[in-house]
Amino acid sequence: MSYFYFMNTPLAERIRPKTLEDYISQKHLVGKEGALTAHIEQGMLPSLILWGPPGTGKTTLAQIMAEQSGRPFYTLSAINSGVKEVREVIDKAKQSGGLFTQRNPILFIDEIHRFSKSQQDSLLGAVEKGWVTLIGATTENPSFEVIPALLSRCQIYILNAFDKEDLIALLERAIESDDLIREKQVQIEQTEALLQLSGGDARRLLNIFELIVSSQEAPVVIDNDLVLKKVQKNVVRYDKTGEQHYDIISAFIKSIRGSDPNGAVYWLARMIEGGEDLKFIARRLLILASEDIGNANPTALILANNTFQAVSTIGYPESRIILSQCAIYLANSTKSNASYKAINEAQRLVKKTGDLSVPLHLRNAPTKLMKDLDYGKDYKYAHDFEGNFADQEFMPEEIKETRLYEPGRNAREDQFRKFLKDRWKDKYGY
Repeated sequence: MSYFYFMNTPLAERIRPKTLEDYISQKHLVGKEGALTAHIEQGMLPSLILWGPPGTGKTTLAQIMAEQSGRPFYTLSAINSGVKEVREVIDKAKQSGGLFTQRNPILFIDEIHRFSKSQQDSLLGAVEKGWVTLIGATTENPSFEVIPALLSRCQIYILNAFDKEDLIALLERAIESDDLIREKQVQIEQTEALLQLSGGDARRLLNIFELIVSSQEAPVVIDNDLVLKKVQKNVVRYDKTGEQHYDIISAFIKSIRGSDPNGAVYWLARMIEGGEDLKFIARRLLILASEDIGNANPTALILANNTFQAVSTIGYPESRIILSQCAIYLANSTKSNASYKAINEAQRLVKKTGDLSVPLHLRNAPTKLMKDLDYGKDYKYAHDFEGNFADQEFMPEEIKETRLYEPGRNAREDQFRKFLKDRWKDKYGY
């Protein structure tokens, strides 16, 4: 590699790790007890999809898996590849590896969520017959963006945004191992601004770091003021796969949660003008309608769901109007996170108490043996009682009379509270 080529290669590429030992972060996948560690070490890889935010090492991990398993490695980008390119690569892969052996070629597809249904369909035969081991990388939820037939043939592994320790380790590696950075005699006095602007994106962190170092004469001393001064002048566009993608959707959601329709439509416009995926926006509205409004106004969930369906059917530019209507409605709606808090509390209780037995009176008894064992005995069928209600316990004995749902303070859930108090009296303290 020539010196001039090396100078034009981004820092993130120059220090890209080649082995698992050098791979930073994702210890839940590739650490000592990681979910993928044994697969990689044994060279027996399943077809899989790596799902995580930008800059979390998906491409790097795929390359390491191919290298350490000794397999041929083919790569496609969903941005500029079609069915023709997929079939060409599959044909090459069939010729370079034996069927159903650990040396089956790896086909890596970056941004697989951008593949159409027909493009994803073209992968099915190759994956099912073992001609290739597919590794897909995506920043979007595979449940929404990958067809069920392909999803069922792949394992899903989630990559997390880099935490503070990982990002600092990455900076230290750049300072120690990169020749161009070493020439600048870099000293980092403060890291807060660097880490905040990175948003957990390793690639973005290194790009910002390189931008700052290259703009200064040696020796370079980096502090928060220098970082903010340099980056604010250079990062001005909306990056729908980077930090601003997450910052702006966060501002959008918080504006609606805070009942500000003006902020909501402003951030909506920023995303639309930046080319954001409209279905992504609609999905977030659907989540918010349940998480932040819930039973204070159940119609919000219905409208948000219809918005998602409409956006999926109509597309741009008309769908921007539907998104605006929904965002404004949700912003003006009464808020409650009671259902969200209730399921969180219930999950914490399950993790704490484990698999408690279902009380006998609540069990189904389809066979004589089960009836003989008192399955379903003493169950009170609510419709046989006045007001369609019978006082009985519905929780395991060990946690009986536990209250998980706290109605929100709004007109509709005040009605819920009155209903529950009328039924249960003082049992749950409603």
